[in-house]
Amino acid sequence: MPLTPNQIRALLWAAIAVVIWLLLALLAPVLMPFLLAAVLAYALHPLVERLHARRVPRWLGAGLAIALLMLVMFAVVLLIVPVITKQVPLLREQVPELLDRLNQWLTPLAGRFGVNLAVDVTLVREWLGKLISGHEGEIIEGLLSSLRIGGSALAAVFGNLFLMPIVAYYLLLDWARLVERTKSLIPPRWRERVQSFLDETDEVLGQYLRGQLLVMGVLAVLYTVALALVGLDLALPIGVFTGLAVFVPYLGFGLGLVLALLAALLEFQTVLGVALVAGVYLAGQLIESLYLTPRLLGERIGLHPIAVIFALLAFGHLFGFVGVLIALPASAVLLVAIRRAQQGYMTSDLYLNGPTPVARKTEP
Repeated sequence: MPLTPNQIRALLWAAIAVVIWLLLALLAPVLMPFLLAAVLAYALHPLVERLHARRVPRWLGAGLAIALLMLVMFAVVLLIVPVITKQVPLLREQVPELLDRLNQWLTPLAGRFGVNLAVDVTLVREWLGKLISGHEGEIIEGLLSSLRIGGSALAAVFGNLFLMPIVAYYLLLDWARLVERTKSLIPPRWRERVQSFLDETDEVLGQYLRGQLLVMGVLAVLYTVALALVGLDLALPIGVFTGLAVFVPYLGFGLGLVLALLAALLEFQTVLGVALVAGVYLAGQLIESLYLTPRLLGERIGLHPIAVIFALLAFGHLFGFVGVLIALPASAVLLVAIRRAQQGYMTSDLYLNGPTPVARKTEP
């Protein structure tokens, strides 16, 4: 049975999609820094265009945008490094004293039930001394081997960190021409519909980025003020870092929580002080999950709060940690596609000109 022209065309498009999918699967490690650089270029492109409209050369505007991004990342590193360098050395000095106090309270309490329970402070002191006094290399080497990360992989990671800004810079220089060349590959009869879809997707993703920045700013202020009210000396760097790090779901919050609890343990040396800091982070997580993210992100991109929660869980289940990162922007793109499909269905003959059901005659 010969194939019709429409069937042949459909098979050709299916073959092209399969080839592209196989190439992406084979070249995924190589393409990753280029894809991330494309994301950076997409996010920074509006800034470069605004600078260019003010007669700033495109090469200079692209350089300023990349430099601004690197400056922000460097500032975040400067926020966290002093906290770690200040708090970690205090572990060796103050943690054994805290454990001595714990033994003074725990040993008599356990003795009432006939249990000999005590913390080996000497062993903990030796372990902390090994951890902080010159054996960090052995610990890091063991950690890397347990994570099955070799030196070549680490070199690739650091290489990609230097490669991404360079690729993003050149993408920003040629962004307009690359977009036009990509559009020229679209069949002429589809260009109007594809352009409309891309314009709506671009608007939704822009709203997502603005909403994400707003969430980060609100959380940075919230955590800083709350930790300052609790009395934590390092409220400003830890609070700002936690607010900015929530861009990486769960991991940013977890790292901020660990830093805050460590600082509270070394500063307050009481269960109440640590519990208050933990309560701040519990309240912050609830506010972010139940209000800020669904309202400031979900409403901006047109997603219901329940849909936002479902998207985070679904993408995390399907793609792991990377899925959590791309859940909301990918959902924004899918939302545009679903709107278009719904609009097409509502104007189709299947919906408008379907057969009218025949009413049954009722017997007297």
